[in-house]
Order: sequence, then structure tokens, then C-alpha cells
Amino acid sequence: MGTFVIKNVSLVNRNSIRLCDVAVKNERIYKIGNHLQFNEQIKEISGEGLYLLPGIIDDQVHFREPGYTHKGNVHSESRAAVAGGITTFMEMPNTNPATLTQSLLQEKYDQAAKTAFCNYSFYMGASNDNYDEVMRTNPENVCGVKIFMGSSTGNMLVDNTRALNRFFSELETLVAVHCEDEQTIKSNFATYFEQYGTNLDATFHHHIRSAEACYLSSSKAVSLAEKYGTRLHILHITTGTELNLFSNSIPLREKRITSEVCVHHLHFNASQYTTLGNLIKCNPAIKEDSQRQQLWKGLKEGYLDVIATDHAPHTWDEKHQPYINAPSGLPLIQHSLLMMLSYFDQGIISLERIVELMCHNPAIAFRIKDRGYIDEGFYADMVLVDLNQSTLVSEENVLYHCGWSPLAGSALSGKVVTTWVNGHAVYDEKTTIHGMGKRLEFEKLRL
Repeated sequence: MGTFVIKNVSLVNRNSIRLCDVAVKNERIYKIGNHLQFNEQIKEISGEGLYLLPGIIDDQVHFREPGYTHKGNVHSESRAAVAGGITTFMEMPNTNPATLTQSLLQEKYDQAAKTAFCNYSFYMGASNDNYDEVMRTNPENVCGVKIFMGSSTGNMLVDNTRALNRFFSELETLVAVHCEDEQTIKSNFATYFEQYGTNLDATFHHHIRSAEACYLSSSKAVSLAEKYGTRLHILHITTGTELNLFSNSIPLREKRITSEVCVHHLHFNASQYTTLGNLIKCNPAIKEDSQRQQLWKGLKEGYLDVIATDHAPHTWDEKHQPYINAPSGLPLIQHSLLMMLSYFDQGIISLERIVELMCHNPAIAFRIKDRGYIDEGFYADMVLVDLNQSTLVSEENVLYHCGWSPLAGSALSGKVVTTWVNGHAVYDEKTTIHGMGKRLEFEKLRL
């Protein structure tokens, strides 16, 4: 096992920044202190002028395996992840076949054990008719159950009232939900299609998948969770109105209802559909800049708990189909940390808050064992960044299997120098070295 010490590095951890040494031994943080000395010979890494952060935990990704590997796979997308400082991912069940049985779920874990560059967990998928399979999910080694309360890929829309009530009342796992009201979306689409027909383009997307559709669904999910005491996590919040559904006065460890915002909803706005078109088409939709500003306000005031990506690659050709046919989703996992560092550079958010939202809070919300912090005894999932450099996003350095990024041509603040997963360097400057990911373990959910 690798044994090394990072000397004189600025450690960002637990709402503070301090200059210190961080030693790693046998996959874990061994010692943190100043001027550390060891009897045995130990490799020294200079952290002079650099910042050490806990590895980023992304609680929502789509790596497309199995069934859509022409878009991406666990190997390619986790490789891109570690190049961006992400050391842990949780992957969604809308693959092909959809992850609706325990055997299909296990197949995903088996594949990740062979190919993942970083730590991993996979959601069990719910449908209207797989109750027995869902109830067999083990909350101590599966991150949660995903429920689509809005349109999805395959047989995964849960719109049966009885099924929803059973899941919300009986599950002993975290329940993660995609919230958009299906009937509202269908009605909006019919209205716009009747007027514009095949001339519909991405500039209509946020009107079709409207703020009202989001609130109707998310408020329903919260109402069910409050009725049954469900441990609910609402994914990719996009509107200011939805912020009223969450609390900023309860400590995160005590919350039964938590929220997530994605980097693209903090970064893009609806005016950019005219230039980026389907490249930023996603569900729920990127909305007006006024909504984006409210998300930032909610983030600062503590109504939003976690920042993620909803990384969802599609091929360039798929994205350049007509709007109606083009799939929703965009690839982001290689650049999410740098996007947030760019907002730090602008004075909009602190480094400590970035670490809280992207490292500490996902670990707390999902009860992840021994990760999310740079603490003695925790696994050495870490990322070393240089804030004095910038990273130009280009086709030449994008590692996604799909080969493109909606950020192409952008210069993002900061540069990822090294990423460690379980104490092993898996990314160093421009090179991904090897995969050392482990299956996540979770503390038992408090009922």
C-alpha cells in the first residue's frame, strides 16, 4: 500500500483552511499535523502553494452501462471523474435494461469492481410493479432507491398512487426522486406543438418542462415524505419556489428531507438555448436567469444541501437531431469542481462552502462510512488543486466517451494536480493511472 506525506499544503476541511502536513498509510489518512516526522522512510510530496480538498462525492450520474455504452461506460466516465477530482459516484438505474431487479443491480456492482477508477454505488430503480424487488434493497451497501415522479427512460415512471404510497411508507432506505409533473409537461408540449409543430427548438424547453411542473411534483413528494416520515432526497432543484419546501434551520444530520442542486442549473440560463441549443437540453430544464439567481441565494442561505452533476452523456450526433428527437442530458463530471472553483474565483462562494456542499454534505446525507472528510482514520480520497492556474476545456482534453462538453472553449479557474482514491494516485496532471475504487458502505438509516 502507498505510504506518503503531503507537506505544507493548505488543507480545506471542516469549514477551515490550514497549512499542515497530511500523511497517508494503508489506504487511509494516517496523521495530520505540522512538521510531521516519521521513523521509517516515507515519500514526500510538496503541497507548497496548493490546496488539498476531500475527494468530491457526486450523488447523481448516468454512466450508461449497460445498454447505452456508445454514449459512455463505467470505465470511461469514472476516468473523466477522477480527472476532475471526483472520487465517488452514485449511478442511476435508467440503463438498458433498467435496474429493476436485485440481480441486475448486482451485475452493475460486479462491472464497477472491474473497471471503476473511483468509489461507487448504484441506485435500485423503482417502477409501478417491482415492489418486492425494491424492498429487498440493503440500505447498508446500496445508496438508495430512485423514483422517477416524471418521465424517464424505460419502464420507470412511478405514477401509480398505491405504489408511491407503499414505497414512501415502507422503504427503510433513502428515497431519491426526480420531480416533474408528467401531465403538466404533456399539456405544455401539446400546446406548443400545436402552434409550432416541428419548428419547436430548445428555446421552448424550459416552457414545456416548466417551473410549475417541477413544483407540483416536488411538493407532492415532500407531502408524502412528511406523511410517512420517509428519508427523502429531491434531486436537481431548478426553481426558487421549490426552496420553500426545505429547511435551513435543521442540522443536516437530523433532516429527513434534503435537496440537491446541479452545477449546470447554477451555471447556465435559458438565454443560452439560442447558442447552445440541445447541448444544454436536460431534464429538469435549465430555466431563466432569475431562477438561477434564486438557486444561488438558496445555496448561500442553506436551503440546498448538496451540489452534484447529473452527468448524462449523449453522442454529438444524437444531440444534433431536431429538438423533439434529441435526448436530454449533458456531460459535466470532469469539470464540476472547476466550475465551482470559478465561482470561488469570482468571490461568489468560499472554498470551505464548496467542500461542504460537494464533499461533507453528500457523505452526511447518504450516511457514507469513512469518506467525505480529510480526517485521521478516514479513507484517503483527496484532490490536490492549483488555484493559480486555469483549465481550458477543449475537445483535446475532454475524457468523456462522447467526446464533447457544453463548456468547450471556456477557461475554468483552477487545475486538478493529483487525485487519490483510497490512498492511491489515480490521476496525476494529464494522466489517469489506474482504477482503485471500492463499493461504498453506509451507516444504517435512522427510522
